[in-house]
Amino acid sequence: MSVLIRFTPPSLTAAQYDETIRRLEEAGDWPPDGLDYHVCFGSDGKLRVSEIWDSREQLDAFGERLMPLLSELGIDPGEPELVDIHNIIRR
Repeated sequence: MSVLIRFTPPSLTAAQYDETIRRLEEAGDWPPDGLDYHVCFGSDGKLRVSEIWDSREQLDAFGERLMPLLSELGIDPGEPELVDIHNIIRR
């Protein structure tokens, strides 16, 4: 079952976000298996991230690799909200 995860960190700058993506790409870990949709939105310093994953297991596997990187970059992801998806409609 697909899941939605929403990150609302206390503070996240564009520079921190961009560096995270750069390092993941450099490591060959972006986009990760199971990630269906990723969006970063908001204003600099208050960015938010929402993602749709094919499964909770794939999300958890990626999280094990992501969390040390976020810590290294001084990013507090906050307490993510995780929701099972009932339906997805694409154009």
